[in-house]
Amino acid sequence: MEFEIRLSGSVEVRVGGRAGPLGPTKSRAALAALAWDAGRSVSVDSLVHRIWDDHPPATARETLHTHISRVRRALRTADPDAPTITSRTNSYVLHVDPDRVDLRAYTSCVEQARALKGSDDDAALQLLERADAHRYGEPLAGISGSWPDHLRATVGETALIAAMTRAELLMNAGRFTEAVPVLAPLAPEHPVDEALVGLLAVALHGGGRTAEATKLLQRTRQRVIRDIGLDGGRRLHRIQEGILAGAPAGALYGQDPRRRPTARPGRPVPDNLPRDVPWIGRREELRRLTSALCEGGGESGAVVTVEGMGGVGKSALAVHCGYEVADRYPDGRCFVRLGGHAADRTAGAPDRALTTLLRVLGPEGRELPQDTEELTAMWRSLARDRRMLVILDDAVCSEQVRQLLPGASPTSVVVTSRRRLTGLPGARSISLDVLPSDDAIALFERRLGAGGRSRAAEIADIVRICGHLPLAVEIAASRLLARSSWTAADLLRQLTAGAGGLDELRDGERTLEHVFALSYRALNAEQQLVFRRTSLHTGMEFGPHAVAALTGLSLAATERALEQLLTQNLLAEPRAHRFTLHDLLRTYARSLNDAEGTESRTAKERLARFYIRAADHADRLVHPYRSRTSLDTDDLITHPKIDDVPAAERWLATESGNLSNTLAWITRHGSERQLAISVHVLAGLLDMRGHLAGMEPLLHRAVDYWAGAEDGTAQARALLDLSVAHSHHSRYEEAISGAHRARELARTLRDSELESECVNQMCIPLWQTGQYGLAQSLQKQTLDSLLRTNNKLQIARSYNLLGITHLHLAEVDSARDCFNSSLSEFTEIRHERGIFSSLNNLGEVSTRTGDFKSAERAYREALSLASRRADRRELETLRMNLANALIGLGETAEALTLSHRSLEFFRAVGDRRREAIALNRIGRAHRAAGRSEQAIPLHVAALVLARRINAAGEVVDAAHDAALAHMDTGRATQALAYAKESCTLSMQIGAHAEAARASRTLSTLRATRRTAAR
Repeated sequence: MEFEIRLSGSVEVRVGGRAGPLGPTKSRAALAALAWDAGRSVSVDSLVHRIWDDHPPATARETLHTHISRVRRALRTADPDAPTITSRTNSYVLHVDPDRVDLRAYTSCVEQARALKGSDDDAALQLLERADAHRYGEPLAGISGSWPDHLRATVGETALIAAMTRAELLMNAGRFTEAVPVLAPLAPEHPVDEALVGLLAVALHGGGRTAEATKLLQRTRQRVIRDIGLDGGRRLHRIQEGILAGAPAGALYGQDPRRRPTARPGRPVPDNLPRDVPWIGRREELRRLTSALCEGGGESGAVVTVEGMGGVGKSALAVHCGYEVADRYPDGRCFVRLGGHAADRTAGAPDRALTTLLRVLGPEGRELPQDTEELTAMWRSLARDRRMLVILDDAVCSEQVRQLLPGASPTSVVVTSRRRLTGLPGARSISLDVLPSDDAIALFERRLGAGGRSRAAEIADIVRICGHLPLAVEIAASRLLARSSWTAADLLRQLTAGAGGLDELRDGERTLEHVFALSYRALNAEQQLVFRRTSLHTGMEFGPHAVAALTGLSLAATERALEQLLTQNLLAEPRAHRFTLHDLLRTYARSLNDAEGTESRTAKERLARFYIRAADHADRLVHPYRSRTSLDTDDLITHPKIDDVPAAERWLATESGNLSNTLAWITRHGSERQLAISVHVLAGLLDMRGHLAGMEPLLHRAVDYWAGAEDGTAQARALLDLSVAHSHHSRYEEAISGAHRARELARTLRDSELESECVNQMCIPLWQTGQYGLAQSLQKQTLDSLLRTNNKLQIARSYNLLGITHLHLAEVDSARDCFNSSLSEFTEIRHERGIFSSLNNLGEVSTRTGDFKSAERAYREALSLASRRADRRELETLRMNLANALIGLGETAEALTLSHRSLEFFRAVGDRRREAIALNRIGRAHRAAGRSEQAIPLHVAALVLARRINAAGEVVDAAHDAALAHMDTGRATQALAYAKESCTLSMQIGAHAEAARASRTLSTLRATRRTAAR
């Protein structure tokens, strides 16, 4: 069903045309504040301001969190697949396509229409029609405040632009009469807007209503002069003179929307802009650039910088914008190449650029001064009362540009540069990234023209290899055009065969490698080293500590170099202190590394050591109970500051992809010892991410290595890691065997702490296979031993595991006592994972005793703690258990949502036992909602899966639930068979409560059969 967030009219979430409840006004304001910036991070301070203005309550942040929680619930209630809201450091993001927000879709359509005006007027009109379909009333109706007022004003400005654009399009087609009702309602709201009134007057004149047009012009011009002065109303005066002279409306309007502006008498109008090209994409960037140029209202010029890596399209954007805003600059447009990366570095000297500007302005008969200061003075004197647009292309630094600024003048300046120009006062900055995939494909196809010899999939692959960089896409298309016998498939083979990529991106005149080389040569030696080394990183995103490891430089020197690479747009910083390198720049940098031989290999080894040592430190904080194999020290590598559990979890989550890549590199290039250590270090992280079972071959290699090295302690730890993987893959007998082998080694070594950990791990697959009595006996022995120590963490874990065995043996009071003891111990040592694990188990006690409300409270409290952590397996288990309590409370809709989400995860990571539980939960929810027919296949699927992996407890539950569902639908014979299976197995494993439950069901079934037989 169609999902939409409406900000026009009342703020609503709509699915399939129906609105869902959002709660109080502030909650609707919170949704609006996030939705207006859909997909972008909005700081908490901004949200507080948008909701409460400058007078927030003392508890604004806490109250904001409450409103965000309400919005989250409303989104989930409206649609289980609704967009999510995630929290980042001091900010929130609503992850939704902006086009699903009505006003964002409205503004996007208007901007697209403006961009198409003059090239495809019919499509532009269709876009404006589509835009109107996204407006349903006053924005944020019923919500007051300065930000809602600002938003309403912004949308109002967009509406004005939309109306004027529609009128211009109609008038371009000679449809003046149709343009009048578009403009007329807006004139009273904007009585001194010369552009609006001028358009309306021309439309009236073109529709045969000349008298009305002249009255409107006269009335408006008198008001403009009264409000602004004698200089006001010049545009209206020119239109009025034209009407009185009998000029046709088309001539007055100048049907080319990008016509040359009217020259001021007696002045040359320079216009040396390069040729514009049919435009593709960049709608948002073009809007921002145009808006920045218009901010001064024409009275004071703007300075805007357009920055980005070489080949990203900075000059093209500036030139295209120059054509778009031509009518705002009646005194001309100048384009000056500063040559910031030219081979002839004198091209960038200020005096040469100033001379070029002055020659373009044409002070005929005057000899130009030679001194730079005198040239600057002459330039500023000539520009003082001129409204021009000057494009300074390829600037090398802020100082070079500063001398070329026109001073106090209505002239605007656009500066393009590969550097970030931070030293220009009052300048607005626009940073260009590569094109989105669709726009890059469109650019390639536009360059090829009609009748191309290409398939869509091949073009998509070509632009992907080009990294969506506009210059690379242009070069690739030019190369294909130059080879008349080639198809896109031939070009694609050329780009992917052999060295491929960068070497093949050439078209006879241009090479991408040359473009990159110009930027590289502008760096000093240290910056060049950092640039080269970043390309050796095994992941796509990295932090400064990793780069320091690659280079061998100090962290401070590395950060200085990274800052300069950012300034030069050779790196990107998608998140704070996280860097990335464009694919083609990475290829270029790697080609520079090829000449270094063993130095590159050494750098990669340092990087691998950095990641494994940092991960070891973080994982010791996150999983303090794991028995550890120590690593060798390495004083030459600087590690990030990770001093508490939240910081460790954040680092592991952030670096999880890089750690996986590091393990892959060590697997291919490292020694067996390095691999054995790395697998052990990363086992905790892999378990948290649900990927440990997939690492089984590497875990076996670690066990074999430590056995060959005759290191019994390390071998036992490797066996424990392997046992955990087997448990998660539902291979319980192997898990028990591995833990048993580890325990025997620990006993031989007389390592009681290690032996205790082996028993804990062994107990998990024992209770998963229904061997509750044995698991309880082992855990009691371990707890007795631990109580003679002061190891509160291990004591708490033992209480927790012992409570599980009591619970499955129907010893509810003993189970509750154990879980309360574990909760107390975990709370005392502030072990958050243990706290929510104990809460989860207390929730299980409440569920089994039928106190579903208490169970729900326990599960939700556990979830609130677990949601701050990175262990998805634990989180989904808690959601699945909460679903069971909700079924008992009759809240089946939320139970289904939670269970389906958990099922998807457990299937993805191969956890068959929990997959069976999730299937059974979904079946229970359907049965509780009166849909027993839908429940039957789910219970049977869960039962088949549980039998296959010998998960005895899950077989008992699924068989009993299958019996109930069959009984509901009148299938007594099948129900009886399933109930017998559940009863028999329950008695075999000592699950007394489950056996009693199955016996009651059997009695009911037999009584029903006897009644039916009479």
